[in-house]
Amino acid sequence: MTTLAAAKAASSPAAGQLIVRAATSADDVFVDDLQAIAFGPGRFARTAFRVREQFPIDPSLSLIAEVDGTACGSVWMTPISVDGLKGYLLGPLATHPNFRKRGAGKLLAREVAKLALARGEGQFVLLVGDQDYYCPLGWDITTPGNIQFPGPVDPTRVLLLAEDKSLAKSLKGEIAAFDPEA
Repeated sequence: MTTLAAAKAASSPAAGQLIVRAATSADDVFVDDLQAIAFGPGRFARTAFRVREQFPIDPSLSLIAEVDGTACGSVWMTPISVDGLKGYLLGPLATHPNFRKRGAGKLLAREVAKLALARGEGQFVLLVGDQDYYCPLGWDITTPGNIQFPGPVDPTRVLLLAEDKSLAKSLKGEIAAFDPEA
């Protein structure tokens, strides 16, 4: 049974221990299927997808959530920069419907952000998401319109996590490549 079929077969969200692990190539089909379920066919038109087309995800910052060995969620991280300052774009973050409301998404968001920032190469984690979901996890609202994406984005949904809390209000510019030489 594929991991997606196993996730669909799971009927009780009460059982099992939630863990996070690094994604492997064996998770590719699960992640593709999960993103299709979570975001539908319109996912390819999203601005965040445009960013990931231009700048590849970092496979070492791709995580999977599991319950009792069954994959139930995933998150990716894309290295980017804004005005020459290196950081990461979080997403997509998705949890299988049978496992929602168990904390997998929040755990994935916290863990991948912690891993990325601990490297010391990037100073922030940016995302486009719901304030009610991410702000309690430490993300801050950015100054609307300061960060330019390669397509339309609701500026009220652009959120940033950084040790320097003033960065959410001051960071300004276009999303560009994460230049390892900079």
